[in-house]
Amino acid sequence: MGTIVSFHAHPDDESIATSGLLARAADAGHRVVLVFATRGELGTPVDGVLEEGEQLALRRTVECYESASVIGAHRVEFLGFTDSGMIGEATNDAPWCFWQADVDHAARRLAVILEEESADIVTVYDDHGGYGHPDHIQVHRVGTRAAQLADTPVVVQSTMNRDHIGRAWAAAEEMGLEFTDQDVPRELPEGFGTPESEITHLVRATDVVGRKRASMLAHGSQIGADHFMAAMPLEAFEFVFGTEYFIVADMPSDPPAVFAELFEALPPHR
Repeated sequence: MGTIVSFHAHPDDESIATSGLLARAADAGHRVVLVFATRGELGTPVDGVLEEGEQLALRRTVECYESASVIGAHRVEFLGFTDSGMIGEATNDAPWCFWQADVDHAARRLAVILEEESADIVTVYDDHGGYGHPDHIQVHRVGTRAAQLADTPVVVQSTMNRDHIGRAWAAAEEMGLEFTDQDVPRELPEGFGTPESEITHLVRATDVVGRKRASMLAHGSQIGADHFMAAMPLEAFEFVFGTEYFIVADMPSDPPAVFAELFEALPPHR
């Protein structure tokens, strides 16, 4: 049995980025641990979803455990920082937010969990946070440093495949589906995702794609029934989200068996 610790910035990130990998790992008998840097306090809740006086952070905490149950995760932890908000917002400057955390200090918190779990793999994000979100960039920095402190063998960087997003737009048009730039930008800005040529590994998750969607829907404060990810036909959902993409910058000469079992290397010079 191997162990994967999946480190994320906010609740629901685990569902969108890595729930296929994690569900497959759990099904194969491996241990799956979710760690969140924040509780997503600054997310925008779906209209009418919160009860009067209900705190979003508490709702999103509950949703993490619901998602973990769907995935089959065995442990959920929070590092205790607060949401930093989108890049350039005044909330980036709050001294207690994750963006302002000392990297070594935050990494030591995560390293304790990695050491307790004897983790074989830790998942983080790419170095630009997928689309430039400060908390996602900080996950990369903190997670990479924590792996060094805990001697975790493999760090895998979750990323978005820029080329596949283009293919998804084309497929959506063929299927007659309608999306907006608010859902997914048609003209991707610089730094949004990673070119396929720079991606090293993938995980095929089509066999658990129904659970991936259920994991997303567990985050009902953020993903309502009319959200494009919830409303698209299963065939389209499988095309868009049925494969998860990763970068492994430093591959050990003898990677753990759980890595070889779950990750498929992409050929170079594609």
